[in-house]
Amino acid sequence: MVNTNEMKGLEKPVIFFNNYGSDFKEGEAFVTDHIFSYILSGTQEIWSGNEMYVFKAGDYRFIRRNQLTKYVKRPGQQGFQSIAVHIDQGTLKEMADVYNVSYKTPYQGKDVTLLKQDAWLENYINSLTPYLNTAGVYGEALVALKAKELVLLLLQTNPSVGQALFDFDVPGKIDLVAFMNAHYRYNVGLDRMAFLTGRSLSTFKRDFKRIFNTTAGRWLTRKRLEEANFLIANKGKTASAIYLDLGFEDLSHFSSAYKKVFGKAPSQR
Repeated sequence: MVNTNEMKGLEKPVIFFNNYGSDFKEGEAFVTDHIFSYILSGTQEIWSGNEMYVFKAGDYRFIRRNQLTKYVKRPGQQGFQSIAVHIDQGTLKEMADVYNVSYKTPYQGKDVTLLKQDAWLENYINSLTPYLNTAGVYGEALVALKAKELVLLLLQTNPSVGQALFDFDVPGKIDLVAFMNAHYRYNVGLDRMAFLTGRSLSTFKRDFKRIFNTTAGRWLTRKRLEEANFLIANKGKTASAIYLDLGFEDLSHFSSAYKKVFGKAPSQR
């Protein structure tokens, strides 16, 4: 099962219970809110840029906002199950004012972090069951309180995460070559890539043309096809096994583009 989506920024905190039964699930997402999650059953692989992280049942994770991710969720004895808390920017800005929280140095940690386990976080997870998928004014108010409780617990148990939570800046302008080489496999729009590199879409296109001497669309297609050719010719991979991982949505489109560049269909290599 494959899923491609964008995790859009929320206007309020939300608590989710993810339960995929015995299904294998993979996809990618643009993460726009900080996420704290706990795996109840199964395992999960997450790619952020070119780096992969593997998590198992019992792991607490923190996923930083404003990043592209790929993921694979594999079922355990009870399928794949996790609890996730999405922490919105409004809640964090309110807490920054109330508790006078600020950081002078930027966050230096990983975009996906395995958190230290302790009794505080364990008790917090155990307390979440009544708040899953709540509705109504009182339910939403209680979820907001649980999100604030979580932020305070993270500041106490994993203090370095606070630098990420209370960083309200938009991404700054970064090295375009390094970013593209780490993210060319992600199937997201150029507007998202522009944002994550600290540029407007027009500036992104102008900088890209100046640096790569071609358009972003053409470069992405060529880069993905070159890797596909390597995997097929040298690693024995099939087109159907790799086209999604390389950012193509449709197998027939991938095969047509491949043949146009290399003169043969992927199955003929």
